[in-house]
Amino acid sequence: MATNGQQMELTVLMPCLNEAETLAVCIDKARTYMANNGISGEILVSDNGSTDGSQQIAIEHGARVIDVPERGYGAALIAGCNAAYGKYVIMGDADDSYDFTALAPFIERLRSGDDLVVGNRFEGGIEKGAMPPLHKYVGNPILSRLGRIFFKCPIRDFHCGLRGYNTKRMRELGLRTTGMEYASEMVVQATINGYRVTEVPTTLSPDGRSRPPHLRSWRDGWRHLKFLLIHSPNWLFLYPGLALIIVGIVLGASVIITQPSIFGASLSINSLLYSAVMVIVGFNLVLFQAYTKIYARNARFIKVESNFFSRISSEKCVLFGLAAVLFGITLTLLAIVLWGRESFGELVPESFMRLTIPAMTLIVTGIQLLFSGFFIEILRITVSPP
Repeated sequence: MATNGQQMELTVLMPCLNEAETLAVCIDKARTYMANNGISGEILVSDNGSTDGSQQIAIEHGARVIDVPERGYGAALIAGCNAAYGKYVIMGDADDSYDFTALAPFIERLRSGDDLVVGNRFEGGIEKGAMPPLHKYVGNPILSRLGRIFFKCPIRDFHCGLRGYNTKRMRELGLRTTGMEYASEMVVQATINGYRVTEVPTTLSPDGRSRPPHLRSWRDGWRHLKFLLIHSPNWLFLYPGLALIIVGIVLGASVIITQPSIFGASLSINSLLYSAVMVIVGFNLVLFQAYTKIYARNARFIKVESNFFSRISSEKCVLFGLAAVLFGITLTLLAIVLWGRESFGELVPESFMRLTIPAMTLIVTGIQLLFSGFFIEILRITVSPP
C-alpha cells in the first residue's frame, strides 16, 4: 500500500460508529483486494464517535482513522471524501454486508472515466435476511423510482451503500446533507450537474453485527423522500398546482354554464366554491415553484434551466395581477348592478354567486400575483457572504 498521498489511486472509505465486531474483517478484505490487484491505495475509517474501541482496531489493521465530531452518516462520508488521498474513493459500510474483495467492477468504471458508480443490489443479489422486506419491496423500489422520474437518473438502487467516485469531481459538488439522505444527494447532484453516473451489480449479505443497525426505516425514508421533493420543485409544486388549476377551472366553468350532475348528484354553488379554492391553492403552488426556481438560481442548490418561471419579472406580475384584480372588480360591479335591478332586496345565491365567486377568485389571485412580483425581486438580490 502506498504511503505517499500523491501516488495513491484508491481510498476505500468506511464510515464507522461502534463497528468493533465487523470493522477488522472489512479492512482486511479491502487490503487483500488492493494487494492482489496491485492497486496503490489506503483504507480510511471515518469515525463518528465510536466508544467500543473501533478506532484502535482500525489502526491495528492498517487503516488511517479520522475523527468526525459531527454525527451522521453523511457527515462521516463528507469528511472522509475531503480527507481521502486516493484519486478514486470506494465507500462502503463497515458492517460486513458488502464484499470489499469484489471491487473490480467499480474500479473498471472509474478508470474508464465515470464520475460516480453505484452498486445495484437488486441486480447483483440480496441474500436471505440481508434486507428487511419493507426496504426490499416498498421503500427502496419506490424511492428509487421517484428518483428516476424526478431527475431522469439511470440509477435503480438509490440507496446502495457501496459506491465509487472520482474524488476531485465529488468534492466539486459540495455535498452538505449530514444524515442518511446523503446517499440520495450524491446521486441527485451528480445527475443534475451532468456527471457520468453508472451502476454495477453488487451483492448484499446479512451484516455481521449483533446489535440493530443505525438505520431507522420511517425516519430515514422520510428524509430521503423530503430531499427528493425539495430538489424537484416541478413535481413538488408545479405539476400538482397546474392539475388543481385545470380541474378547478373545468369544474367551475361547467357549474356556471351547464350545472352538471355526477352519479345523480347535481353540482351547484357549493361545487363552484370548492373549484375556486382549488384554483387559488393551485395558483399558490405554481408561485411556490417560481420562488424555488429563482432562489435555487442564486443559492445553486439545484441546477436551474432558463424557463418562463425563472425569467418572470416584477413588472409582468404587477401588470397581470392588476388586470386580474380589475377583472374581478368588474364582475363584482356587474353583480351589484344586477342586485340593483332587484331593488337591492333579498339575494338569490344560485344566480349571484356565479358572479361573485369567480370575482373573488380573480381578486385574490391577482393580489397574490401583484405582491409576488416584489417578493421575486427580493429573492433575486445577491447577498455577499460574511
